[in-house]
Amino acid sequence: MAAKKKRVVLTDPRAIRALAHPARQRIIDELYGGKVLTATECAELAGLTPSATSYHLRALARWGIIERADTSTDGRERPWRAPALSLVISSQSTRAGRLASQAMLREKVNRVVEQFEEMPDDDPWDELSLMANTRLWLTKPEAETLGKELTELIDSYRRGRTAANHPATTRQVSTLLALVPAGKPSEQS
Repeated sequence: MAAKKKRVVLTDPRAIRALAHPARQRIIDELYGGKVLTATECAELAGLTPSATSYHLRALARWGIIERADTSTDGRERPWRAPALSLVISSQSTRAGRLASQAMLREKVNRVVEQFEEMPDDDPWDELSLMANTRLWLTKPEAETLGKELTELIDSYRRGRTAANHPATTRQVSTLLALVPAGKPSEQS
């Protein structure tokens, strides 16, 4: 199998709209987390029928967001996978881009909140849980640099590890990165 691309970057508003469905976001999250899943497994995750899920999977594949993986050992059902390590929405200047970004962000924030709620009180990793909210005053170039550096830092921790291939001592850790300009831009920016 060829090495995966680093990112799938979506710029087409129609492709971005394909992300708006919550079931699709749940499936994308798992596939981009390194899992390879059949339509039936995706249906269980999304709470949909396998036929409804197959429709969503084909729609995502049409835009290159996901792709077919190698055929399963029994040959009856071909699984799906992410074609890259991450998915980036680049066209946020369009209404569709902003709406898809907001829908994805809501889903991601809700999932992280659920993970906080699901963590047992006696979890030995509880002390490592972190939620931070910081306001910074940055120039546009500084904000661009911050976003790039944070993305590179997170990417450096991937180290080629996936849901199927990681050391036994590791544990899945969710990260959520949002860089959101607030207020109106200054006259000079």
